[in-house]
Amino acid sequence: MKIVEIQYEVRKLTLAEPYKIAYETVGSCENVFLKIISDTGLIGYGCATPDLEITHETAQDVVRSIERDLKPLLLGELPFQRARFNHLLKMETASRSSCRCMMDIALCDLYSRKAQLPLYQFLGGFRHKIATSITIGILPLDETLDKAMGYLRQGFRVLKLKGGLNMEEDVEKVSKLREQFGTAFDLRFDANQGYTIAQSIEFIEKTRNARIEIFEQPTPTGDSEAMAEVTQSVHVPVMADESLRSLKDAFHITQNELANMVNIKIQKVGGILESEHINSLAKGAGMEVMVGCLDESSLGIAAGLHFALSRPNIKFADLDGHLDLQDDPVKGLFKIEEGFMIPSQEPGLGNVTY
Repeated sequence: MKIVEIQYEVRKLTLAEPYKIAYETVGSCENVFLKIISDTGLIGYGCATPDLEITHETAQDVVRSIERDLKPLLLGELPFQRARFNHLLKMETASRSSCRCMMDIALCDLYSRKAQLPLYQFLGGFRHKIATSITIGILPLDETLDKAMGYLRQGFRVLKLKGGLNMEEDVEKVSKLREQFGTAFDLRFDANQGYTIAQSIEFIEKTRNARIEIFEQPTPTGDSEAMAEVTQSVHVPVMADESLRSLKDAFHITQNELANMVNIKIQKVGGILESEHINSLAKGAGMEVMVGCLDESSLGIAAGLHFALSRPNIKFADLDGHLDLQDDPVKGLFKIEEGFMIPSQEPGLGNVTY
């Protein structure tokens, strides 16, 4: 089996409702969809979610990488050289993580279609479903409570609250969520780098009764000592997100005990293969892992889901980046029941059409 054709398409996807986090407001995203076509007729599907803030690239950067790097690398080659392709593409486009991720997803999809297995089983198949959190951006208190009520009524049992702009307002929202809706759901909080050390510690102390499950990226990425101090000072597990962009970052976090957990986003770190390496480091350090996402089509979300299901120490998922897209071209690769994500049992990522 050889790779005979590479096809791609850029789509701008609009969010039904823009959301606000500590460092930006988001109303749309661009996804690049990839097809790796073999001479047997099998097709591997991938997706890139470029983001200037997170992956340091635009959709046009990804397109240039496809034409300049990806096509010469893959065309005419046997597809079963995933480590080689990833290594060479990384050498050519060191900062193009979503482009590498797109290729890696498509190769994994192709392999598992060839093996006639769902991708999560091909990767390891540790579990068959996982609960996802659903995110509430930075909103006024009444809108926060309305959003929470709607999500809980839909069956979600893990809420992730964004904050980091005003610590006192964040404390009030967390407290009111527990006061109004009780303890029948898990509550996670993401400060998106918005707090100082003192604010982080004060926030956790003031919300002690709210039983926050995970405290995500409280302090800026450029100050690893700050996150380490917070980790050592609070009783809630601290999770690194923006601080983790590569295997080197994962080594730094685990070696220096900067956090209790890590959030692996396959688009941000460069694909499933790199994510597997990072997860192994986390497992060796005794860390549990969350698999997160960007604002991405169900195709990219499905790839993150299959990876999350493949390893025992991946205990958490935050894979809701597709739910607010008005024009997601991909459907049916998984279902969500009572907040649990369940993948298609078709080979690869499932029946991809767009």
